Amino acid sequence: MFEKLKRKSLRKLTEKQLVDRDVSKVNAPAKTLGFLVDEMLLSDFEKLYHFSADLGMQPKDVRVFSFIETKRKIPSLRQNQVQCKDFNWKGEMHNQNAQEFLDTEFGVLVGYYKGTNEFMDMMISRSKAKFKVGFAGGDERLYDLMIGVAPEQIDLFKSELKKYLTILNKIA
Repeated sequence: MFEKLKRKSLRKLTEKQLVDRDVSKVNAPAKTLGFLVDEMLLSDFEKLYHFSADLGMQPKDVRVFSFIETKRKIPSLRQNQVQCKDFNWKGEMHNQNAQEFLDTEFGVLVGYYKGTNEFMDMMISRSKAKFKVGFAGGDERLYDLMIGVAPEQIDLFKSELKKYLTILNKIA
């Protein structure tokens, strides 16, 4: 019962964030890149850090934060990770690292997950990123750009992202 209440609260918070979103900086050039990743979909984040070279950024300008539905039995040393248990029944997040990640004004934030996910959708909507990129099949209201590539095709996604960010004058 609390899980349903939590998910409903997350949807309400997402709706509120969508209404309150500031889109005045959406055309600003991108100097930083953030990834919010579903860890069930991609667990090797090293590939994401290599995006910086292709996009003309320094590796220090790329940050990756992951979401995992349930905690694994194997202990994780990742600090940049949020789990379902980090959200209370009102949908409020209690993870300081996640709060800092979402408060960072990334030039571009990529929601690296399939479809919709109440937890990740709320995080994307709450992010202060200037420009948000997602995959086709997600909630169109969350993103400024949606790329029609399967998330498993990371190299194709990288080339498509570079192409569109160049067209939009986000990168040189």
